[in-house]
Amino acid sequence: MEVPSELRCPEDEGPLAPEGDLTVHDARTLICAHGCQFPVVKNIPRFVNSSNYAEGFGLQWNAFRKTQLDSYTGTTISHDRLTRCLGGSLDIVKGKSVLEAGCGAGRFTEVLLGAGARVLACDLSEAVEANYENCAHWPNYFVCQADIQRLPLALNSFDIIVCLGVIQHTPDPELTIATLAKYLKPGATLVIDHYARNYSYTFSRRLLRPLLLRMPPVLAQRAAFALARALLPMHKMLWSNRRGIGRLRTYLSKISPLVDYYGAYPQLDRAHLSEWAILDTHDTLTDRYKHLRSVDEIKRCLVSCGLVEIEVYEGGNGVEARARRTSTEP
Repeated sequence: MEVPSELRCPEDEGPLAPEGDLTVHDARTLICAHGCQFPVVKNIPRFVNSSNYAEGFGLQWNAFRKTQLDSYTGTTISHDRLTRCLGGSLDIVKGKSVLEAGCGAGRFTEVLLGAGARVLACDLSEAVEANYENCAHWPNYFVCQADIQRLPLALNSFDIIVCLGVIQHTPDPELTIATLAKYLKPGATLVIDHYARNYSYTFSRRLLRPLLLRMPPVLAQRAAFALARALLPMHKMLWSNRRGIGRLRTYLSKISPLVDYYGAYPQLDRAHLSEWAILDTHDTLTDRYKHLRSVDEIKRCLVSCGLVEIEVYEGGNGVEARARRTSTEP
C-alpha cells in the first residue's frame, strides 16, 4: 500500500515515505525529509512504544482477534451500533476519508470498509496486529500504531472521524475529543461515544479492578480470564427464559464481576456469548482509565471545540454523540 496522503511525521509534520523504493508494508522504516525514522513491524508503521497504559487492550484483542466482528458472529451487532452512531445510515461514509481512532481488532473497521469508506485506522496498543489480520484484504485500508494525542496525521484531513469505545479509557477525555476535532475537514463529522454516569460498576468490579491493575498486564490478563472462565458455568445455568430465571439472573449480575450479555444480545449463540463474557470481563477489570460522563458534559465539550449540529443522547455503551465542524472557519 502507498503512504496515505494524510500521514505526517509527528515530530515536524512533514510527509513520510518508506525507506528505499518500497511500499509501506515491504519497508522496515518510514522516514521524513528531516531524517526522523519510524519502524514498520509486522507490516504496520509504529509511532509509539507498545508499553503504555493501553497494553492490556493489545493483549486482549490479540487473544480474541475476531470475537466482536460481525463477519465472525454472523450478526449485525457492530453494523447496527455504528449505523446508529452515524445517524441511521452507512451511506455517508462511501467514498469518504475516515479516521478510526482506537480501532481495536476491527469490529467497526470492517463495517466501514464494507460500506465503501477509505479508512485510516490507528490504535495505541498492539491491537493493530489483530486489525491488520482482519482487514488487510480490503482496498483503501491503512493501519498504524499511534497515540491519539500525537497522531502522525495532517490536521484538517478527514471527512469523518469515528471513535467508539475508546475515549473513556484515555487519560483526559475532553482533551481527546478536542484533539480529534482538529483533524476534521471543514464541514466534516465527528462520531464518538462514552461511558455514562450510570455505568454498571458493581461492588465486585470495584474491589477486583485495583488488584488487577497492580499486576503486570500479562498476569492481569491471565487472572481476569481465569476468573471469567470460573464464573461462566454459574451464569450459563441462568441462560434461560424460564419463569423466575430472569430475576435470578438480575440478582447475579449485581454481585458477579462477569460481564454477561445474555439479555443484551439474544442473537449470539452460547459459544459467542461465552467469548464476549471473557473478553469484556477482562476489559472492565483491567482498563487503566475508566471515566464517566453525562450527556450534558459531552455536549459542553463538543460546544467548547467549536463544533455545530451537535446531537448527544443516551444509548449504546452510555452516551453517543456526533457533531460537525463548521464549513467555514471564523
